[in-house]
Amino acid sequence: MKKKSFSILMGVVLTFSLLLAACSGGNKAGSNNPSTAPSNDSGEKTAETAKPAEPEKPTEITIMLPLNIAETPPDTIKNELEKLTNTKLTYQFFPADTYEEKLNASFATGSLPQVTYLKNQATFVQMKEAIREGQFWEIGPYLSEFPNLGKLKEEILNNTKVDGKLYSVYIGRPLARQGIIYRKDWADKMGIAAPANVDELFAMMEKYTTGDPDGNGKSDTIGLADRNDLIYGAFKTVSAWFGTPNGWGEREGLLVPDFTTPEYTATMDYIKKIRDAKLMNVDFAATSKTDQVNMFTSGKAGVYIGSMQDVDSLVKDLVKNVPTAVVDTHSMVAGPQGQLASWSIPGYNNVALFPKSAIKDEAELKKILAFFDKLMTPEVSNVMYWGIEGTHYTVVDGKAKASSDKELTEREVKGYKDSVIGEPETNGMYEGYHELPARIHAEQLIIENEKIAVADPTAALDSPTYTEKGTGLQDLIKDATYKYIYGSIDKVGFDKAVEDWKKRGGAQIIEEYNAAYKK
Repeated sequence: MKKKSFSILMGVVLTFSLLLAACSGGNKAGSNNPSTAPSNDSGEKTAETAKPAEPEKPTEITIMLPLNIAETPPDTIKNELEKLTNTKLTYQFFPADTYEEKLNASFATGSLPQVTYLKNQATFVQMKEAIREGQFWEIGPYLSEFPNLGKLKEEILNNTKVDGKLYSVYIGRPLARQGIIYRKDWADKMGIAAPANVDELFAMMEKYTTGDPDGNGKSDTIGLADRNDLIYGAFKTVSAWFGTPNGWGEREGLLVPDFTTPEYTATMDYIKKIRDAKLMNVDFAATSKTDQVNMFTSGKAGVYIGSMQDVDSLVKDLVKNVPTAVVDTHSMVAGPQGQLASWSIPGYNNVALFPKSAIKDEAELKKILAFFDKLMTPEVSNVMYWGIEGTHYTVVDGKAKASSDKELTEREVKGYKDSVIGEPETNGMYEGYHELPARIHAEQLIIENEKIAVADPTAALDSPTYTEKGTGLQDLIKDATYKYIYGSIDKVGFDKAVEDWKKRGGAQIIEEYNAAYKK
């Protein structure tokens, strides 16, 4: 009985409610009441149901990357990036000198963050086996969904693929930045011009060592300051001038490693000649880059061979010690046969990978790729590379002019600058505005270098044995090269080291690269 009575009562209430609604709907005056909700075209009220869209929750992303400055940067740039990309970012900076150790430890313990930058191309090669094992997300199939990531250069992406699949985004760099930074005031005093060939370069170093270029009456200068790096130091740049292949080269239809060529031996002989004459720091194989730089900026050395873009920092410190110093850059040095050449990188300096241990599913991966897509807009890439306009740089003639407070910029921006994806052609960031004549010249030479650039034909090829053993085997050749230049072994001893390289896996590497090259 109670249920029946309740049903009758509810029916009466419902009927009464419908009658009131009908009367209200027929009252024209009532429609002008400010408290009455507006209706859409179908007569349905919308104000009560339409709610303001809730702001999208920031995407939380943790990023690990190497730090090439002494201290972790403050959050100045990070805070700006979070605003521009609607993210909450955690940057894990680790010193570049020990980064590989940290990277390997994090990988072994499954604690890599969602975004993991490697240290350099060599680290990428070492990580290829883990990539093949499925430890990282393949991102190639998703790039078409992101318009800015889709602008990355196809030829460079191909150089970062593993077994034809793409797992990374790259940090772009000019192809060929190598050349000479030299004391032009010394050259002018000695009556010599920028060296047109390797013989003239040797003569310059000789005069810088023996001719008292600083005019203090002492024998306290040397021609070349070099360091313990056969790639980014002097050796590889000089080797290109001698016609040595870039890592690997084709000879009689087969790929061969550079150190098996006569041009490599000629380069060793040339550097040995410089060292034997004491025209350089004779302990270069044990010299750090910091000490190499100090030799140049203190006014002791007259030639620095490496990235010509280093000239800004070198001049900044040099003029503190020698206010009257004048520096210039040069790269067009002909080899013994009159050839011009410049070795080139594969178009990238480093890559970022996306570990499956940190990214649980496709939806999370896409959110992170969406963040990287925003990084490749001019607004965001300029913040990462140049900093905050008005503080770290100003715009002059459509280019970014770095602030004179270089210490502030290095402290706050440098850590993020080294992780910018793409290059100006693809991410739209400003090109640099330069006032130093030597740097302006360097940028012109970098463009000219690209015309004579020699690529490494194995950049896009895979050799499982090289991935597994390549770094250790290369150390064997590096050690033999130093011993040859120092005179502790002769050509027979060097050839024995090459044979040892082949026996330990090098022959297999040659075979694997050639098999991949012929496909």
